[in-house]
Amino acid sequence: MTPKINWRNLLRGEETADEHVAAHATGDRSVLDVSGLTVDFWTRDVWFPAVKSIDFTLARGEVLAIVGESGSGKSTTAMAMLGLLPPNARVGGSINLRGRELVGSKPSVIRSIRGNDISVIFQEPMTAMNPVYTIGFQIAEVIRSHKPVSPKAARARAIELLDMVDIPNPAQRADSYPHQLSGGQRQRAMIAMALANDPGLLIADEPTTALDVTVQAEILELMRDLRDRIDAGILLITHDMGVVADIADRVVVMKDGNLMESGSSVEIYQRPQAQYTRDLLAAVPHLGEGVEEASQTTDSAGTDSVGAEEPRAVVLDMRKTIIEYPGRGSAAAFRAVDEVDLRIHASEVVGLVGESGSGKSTIGRAVVGLLPPTGGEMDVVGTSMISPDSGRLRRIRDEVAIVFQDPGSSLNPRFPIGDSIGEPLRLKRKMRGEALNKRVEELLDQVSLSTTMRNRYPHELSGGQRQRVGIARALALSPKLLVADEPTSALDVSVQATVLELFAALQRQHGFACLFISHDLAVVEQVSDRIAVMNHARLVEVGATAQVLNAPREEYTKRLLAAVPVPDPQEQRQRRADRLAADLSTARR
Repeated sequence: MTPKINWRNLLRGEETADEHVAAHATGDRSVLDVSGLTVDFWTRDVWFPAVKSIDFTLARGEVLAIVGESGSGKSTTAMAMLGLLPPNARVGGSINLRGRELVGSKPSVIRSIRGNDISVIFQEPMTAMNPVYTIGFQIAEVIRSHKPVSPKAARARAIELLDMVDIPNPAQRADSYPHQLSGGQRQRAMIAMALANDPGLLIADEPTTALDVTVQAEILELMRDLRDRIDAGILLITHDMGVVADIADRVVVMKDGNLMESGSSVEIYQRPQAQYTRDLLAAVPHLGEGVEEASQTTDSAGTDSVGAEEPRAVVLDMRKTIIEYPGRGSAAAFRAVDEVDLRIHASEVVGLVGESGSGKSTIGRAVVGLLPPTGGEMDVVGTSMISPDSGRLRRIRDEVAIVFQDPGSSLNPRFPIGDSIGEPLRLKRKMRGEALNKRVEELLDQVSLSTTMRNRYPHELSGGQRQRVGIARALALSPKLLVADEPTSALDVSVQATVLELFAALQRQHGFACLFISHDLAVVEQVSDRIAVMNHARLVEVGATAQVLNAPREEYTKRLLAAVPVPDPQEQRQRRADRLAADLSTARR
């Protein structure tokens, strides 16, 4: 294996290429050696095992992915390396970082390593970064915490790092605050911060989960490029098997704290040995599976057809709809939705896809009356949403419901889930006593939750269970139209598959129409009759699911589809090559 050049040392003149090769041509390439690692938590007067004697290694220039469902122990394993476990944790075994033992080390030693020898790329940079400090200051702070450099030198290094991660105008962006950057730029800044002190180990904790597919593809390409340029090992923690197929060299599969299986990415995907691994891969939605070739004429952007069998009622009718956010002071209003034409008919599921900022969630909020349209026409279940009075809004909300992305934050933490499900029935249907209890239990049963759970609080449920509660609450008033805003993006693949199956069954049973908003095209494919694609506030393509996925008309839709990672390393490698070739061809024109 040809040793990688440490480009930073070369740029600084600290090491020539020949010296680097000579220094690293022989010897151990290992960065991390984990042996017999155990993590236990003291809860309710007993030690609860979260990680049970696992072993793995990581070499320089290698990407090792740890995959598994929530509660499998993958994040706990990473936090043990960083010394960020809560006080009731007990760590055993060995974590050897470049010859230094971390288990049992003093807190001062761990602090000197954290951010210096080990760095982390967090899932959501908006919450990981300090909102009151500029990006450049925060990167410089990481540098000055570990290196004796001046503020001027640290700022220069911060600008250099922002340039390295391909942020445009890095000197200007160094003075920007986190909220002034896009989601993709914030994640790039987080990566720059993680690389500030040339770490030997980079932990990427769900680094692309909150990103749209096109931005995700760019971040993965950046990480792949950095892997080839820096002499560090990357530990990737994720539940996205498409991302693992795209970038990982080896894979470790965990379940309930146990290491179920490990091997190269090709071995894990094509020849899995453990039944759990096979079940995990089977639950992954694969773009294009089950979609037949389009054999009928479908809608183009701005037009809709219902089907030849029988006319159906229209539950959402948008005609040249405009939605704007008012400007502040002298600033002009921001147009989030620009003259969109879209119809949804009774019992129809329409998937609405697009990048962040495209306007898809804005449409969802407007449908349930949380945002007012500022132009055009918009009818929801036969009622105009243009300047509605409070009475009209109340009537609309009796027939329209929403399932939010994160049920943990949309459910009242002080209410047992039975009360949360029953609240719309108490307020809107004036139900009380036995009738209310019976209806709540019926709804719990419909979403496959035990009626004994009605007295539990949201924090006592898993993510999948909380999302089932969110669905039950949305169905309480038997809505004609349901808005599902990224309802599965925060769930593990196996839980996601179960929730999608439940959603499809409930839709068939109740016959409600649905606007299904998502950036995951493989998920949208599973549930949607038609797909609508948004780009920069405009609806650019609408058609039957098979047509949009197999024969997209618009160039933007093609680019969106090409960016979706698939859970197969060899197929993903070919897709990536095709996408890069297409981008190069476009750039040459």
